Amino acid sequence: MTTTTPPVGAAADVWAAVTDIYAAFMDGDRARIDSHIHPDGTVWDADVESLMFGRRDLDAHREQRDAAPDPGPGPDALHCAEPVIDVWGDTALARYWLVVEGAGPVRIRTTDVLRRSPEGWLVVHHHEQRWD
Repeated sequence: MTTTTPPVGAAADVWAAVTDIYAAFMDGDRARIDSHIHPDGTVWDADVESLMFGRRDLDAHREQRDAAPDPGPGPDALHCAEPVIDVWGDTALARYWLVVEGAGPVRIRTTDVLRRSPEGWLVVHHHEQRWD
């Protein structure tokens, strides 16, 4: 099943998990973010060249980012738009635009692969590409 705006059924549950990651980021709630990411998941971050493997790499990136002498201002807002979501049993693929509002809007083309678990939908791979 492929779903575009607005997602329904299982796709709506996937979309709720994805968008809550960004809401949690804006709330500064790392535990809530991590509750949606599989501990062994991989991440291609738009600002990091190498693939991050698991929570250890992700946390190392976060610590380095947070320790930067002048990390600059954080985003004013994050908006997820134009979702295209496929769900096949316990696997889902979500594609969407992440719009970062701040010094100037930045659009990031994003893809998430998720797996359904007893805890809900968990991101097992996240891929970002800046599209300026």
